[in-house]
Amino acid sequence: MTTSPPDVLDSSSDTQKKPASDAPDSPVALATLGGEKRRSAEQVALLAFIVVPFLALLAAVPLTWGWGVSWLDLGLMTAMYFIGCHGITIGFHRYFTHGSFKAKRPLRIALAVLGSLAVEGPVVRWVADHRKHHKFSDAEGDPHSPWRYGETVPALMKGLWWAHVGWMFDEEQTSQQKYAPDLVKDPAIRAISRQFVLWTTVSLLIPAVIGGLVTMSWQGALTAFFWGSLVRVALLHHVTWSINSICHAVGKRPFKSRDKSGNVWWLAILSCGESWHNLHHADPTSARHGVEKGQLDSSARIIRWLELAGWAYDVRWPARSRIDSRRKEPSRQAA
Repeated sequence: MTTSPPDVLDSSSDTQKKPASDAPDSPVALATLGGEKRRSAEQVALLAFIVVPFLALLAAVPLTWGWGVSWLDLGLMTAMYFIGCHGITIGFHRYFTHGSFKAKRPLRIALAVLGSLAVEGPVVRWVADHRKHHKFSDAEGDPHSPWRYGETVPALMKGLWWAHVGWMFDEEQTSQQKYAPDLVKDPAIRAISRQFVLWTTVSLLIPAVIGGLVTMSWQGALTAFFWGSLVRVALLHHVTWSINSICHAVGKRPFKSRDKSGNVWWLAILSCGESWHNLHHADPTSARHGVEKGQLDSSARIIRWLELAGWAYDVRWPARSRIDSRRKEPSRQAA
């Protein structure tokens, strides 16, 4: 039996203790091609995947003003954005990292692939980093806390840069065996994780292929690639990274948590519900992050549809009494 996400997160010791019978006969291969340290070539590739889409995002403003954007390009950008976004929020985050629900095998594999299309790194590395983040949230050991350098304004500015982008260039990587042993031991998920370059290529080519076929022109393929691949990836990256940086520096904090996670309402739609971050850190395994009236959480809605379809089950929906018990000022209406 593989280790469940809550077991990994709740471990009080730095070393995961496993029964002797659970230990593999031979070491299991890592789920990333680069191993546990980020090599120079990988850092260069990472820099390219940050800079090139960002430059495209900057160029999109004058291009839109001067020539506009076609409905096809806009549609491809929007569709690919929310496919990747929900792949991250539902798949990588709420399912693989926190075990907010259980999924039948085809859905489990689909979520790993869809999350990979967001081009945010291999699924096992992503999950390991995020589990470590929760274990040490906004304290020493957190991979990407904006409070890393202190609480003065200059220190926070430096910390925000670290939490947003800088931490990804750290040579030392989170241990996959320690923080994601359940995923490392799953052959299918391990394979998808090691195939990250393939899924990145597929993600970048889908808009170009569709744009070229619909318009039957190389120009259509090129503009679809620009908007549906480069601009889309840059926008999704910075929204996701904003959860690490902005949502741990500002925002309302109605719930009790041991860190500085906050709710940032204006990121809710683009982050697919992830910016209701204070509740998430107060109750990490909850399948819904936006628990108050008017708090849009498209990821929770889709999880509900998956549950109704029978593909997801044992969903950890937050009861009102559980929500109220985590408030800084418990509601009198708590059940």
